[in-house]
Amino acid sequence: MRLLSLRRMSFVDLASLRIKYKSEKEIFLESSIERKEPFGLFRKWLQEACETPEIIEPNAMCLATATKEAVPSARFVLLKDVTADGFTFFTNYESRKAAELAENANVALAFYWLPLRRSVRIEGVAERISREASESYFHTRPRASQIGALASPQSQPIPDREYLDKKEKAIKEELSPDKVVPLPNWGGYLVRPRAIEFWQGQTNRLHDRIRFRKD
Repeated sequence: MRLLSLRRMSFVDLASLRIKYKSEKEIFLESSIERKEPFGLFRKWLQEACETPEIIEPNAMCLATATKEAVPSARFVLLKDVTADGFTFFTNYESRKAAELAENANVALAFYWLPLRRSVRIEGVAERISREASESYFHTRPRASQIGALASPQSQPIPDREYLDKKEKAIKEELSPDKVVPLPNWGGYLVRPRAIEFWQGQTNRLHDRIRFRKD
């Protein structure tokens, strides 16, 4: 198969891509916020995203981490809890993100709900939650997902897909249906926010932006 360079390929005109956002009648102002605190507003926006059929995974968020040398990386994870303490997600503790969090706990989260023309950005510090809390959530997941977490050597190279399939099969044969799947090196992180920013797009590009900062 011959690869074509981008210069030779026909490509969409990115500069011309543009959609309409909110109208001038839907301006998001500080005076319109019922409670002047970010967590209640976040829950309200998230609830509205959950009730919007076009948004398939409203709890999907981009998680940005960095090494101690400040080399960044980003990926999407799922928000699994939000409290007055912060935002919780789960991952394999042997993943790249976990390795970076071990040496640099500073993170950023970003939600983007396009049908609502809204985004939320969060800056904060991540810390591991307790093993008990991680284990409690782990065993609420579908059994296939539990076994998948046990079988997958996340962020590590593998010879081929067959390697994963064989490992999954071996675990299923080892664990009877009534046997609890042991918790792998896997668990949750709580992101304690230093700043939370709410953004709403306006068609005239005079976008609405309200930022909460921790004193």
